[in-house]
Amino acid sequence: MAEKSSELFDKIVNLSKRRGIVFQSAEIYGGFRSTYDYGPIGVLMLRNVKDAWWRSMVQLRTDVVGLDASILSPPAVWEASGHLATFTDPLVDCKNCGARHREDKLDDPTQCPTCGVKGELTEPRDFNLMFKTHAGPVVDEGAVAYLRPETAQGMFINFSNVQVTSRKKPPFGIAQIGKSFRNEITPGNFVFRTREFEQMEMEFFVAPEEAEKWHEYWCQERLNWYIDHGMSKDNVCLREHTQDELSHYSSATYDVDFKFPWGWDELEGIAYRGDYDLTQHSEHSGKPLEYFDQVNNKRYRPHVIEPAAGATRTMMAFLMDAYHEEEVNGETRTVLRLHHRIAPYKIAVLPLSKKPDLQGKSQEVFTKLASQWMCDYDETQAIGKRYRRQDEIGTPYCVTVDFDTLEDNAVTVRERDTMEQVRLPIEELATWFAERLS
Repeated sequence: MAEKSSELFDKIVNLSKRRGIVFQSAEIYGGFRSTYDYGPIGVLMLRNVKDAWWRSMVQLRTDVVGLDASILSPPAVWEASGHLATFTDPLVDCKNCGARHREDKLDDPTQCPTCGVKGELTEPRDFNLMFKTHAGPVVDEGAVAYLRPETAQGMFINFSNVQVTSRKKPPFGIAQIGKSFRNEITPGNFVFRTREFEQMEMEFFVAPEEAEKWHEYWCQERLNWYIDHGMSKDNVCLREHTQDELSHYSSATYDVDFKFPWGWDELEGIAYRGDYDLTQHSEHSGKPLEYFDQVNNKRYRPHVIEPAAGATRTMMAFLMDAYHEEEVNGETRTVLRLHHRIAPYKIAVLPLSKKPDLQGKSQEVFTKLASQWMCDYDETQAIGKRYRRQDEIGTPYCVTVDFDTLEDNAVTVRERDTMEQVRLPIEELATWFAERLS
């Protein structure tokens, strides 16, 4: 990371607005706190983060399958999981200014950080983080439903469905990417903590005696994923939860932490959930959630290892890690040194002129490349400014179509990080990029 201060945070927020990465939701109405819309660049980058996770966690493995469970759930699910009783944060109100805070996040539990007055905070009380709604035309207790605060429970209640239909046996995992909702008391730090967010979670079901081994495996596997996708080793680490940090379902958890401008904070948790969830849902539903081991002729309830990452905060961390400023020919160049799998666009096609013959050739090149990679097409302003614009959104390669192209059927390819250029025949482009963008 080129900078480690609040200046970096401000630059990322400004870049996000200026380049169409993230917008404040309902901005024309003054904005809606803690909600964000992902613009043309942001939606591509967020999709790439999720695709890279899915590729590593599902596509390249034989022991993990996918699921897309419902966002709405009946109260019975959350009563069984313990969320109705324990999914709370300690809430305090300032009697002087009326501001609300999480007590566990206050530097001084006696002082309001909003108005600075001491001794005016109320006693902490539990605040449940789940969003409650009603399903159906009648608003009564019989129609109560909840927006899920995590994607995990959909995988637990579908354990038998998935295991039987996929014919998997432990150790195996169920993976899911989807929206979750938490009524955070103090959302903040841009898209890091919001009330609506996306999670990338996997429940890995193992024989009880193998759980510790698999927990260690997934901790290292998930740390390596961030590094393998371009994140600096200096900016990520594994941190073990203390006993008072553990969730009600966890007997051991490690976080993958990232060095944000405000300090180290969580990207992903890898929890050993034991058999808590399957036991709870089995007891509350009356349905046996077990696995029969035919080889050893025994029936058991699997234990679970859960790597759970936030897609939106992961995208933000990749932005911050990749942000660099450097001086080139007396000017400051801003560049996102993103891994090619995370970069919004892989290639930008840049015609040197708007003349029809050059435009036609450029469109031909774009169509050839866009069939395999996400490409941008930019024909406005001087070529130098277009290079800088692509650097700023992290595009690894630019292809310039010039007047010589009409004679030699070749183009100039520029690499983002080194700014080196090479002349290549159009017919060789697909092979050349395939070697570098796989």
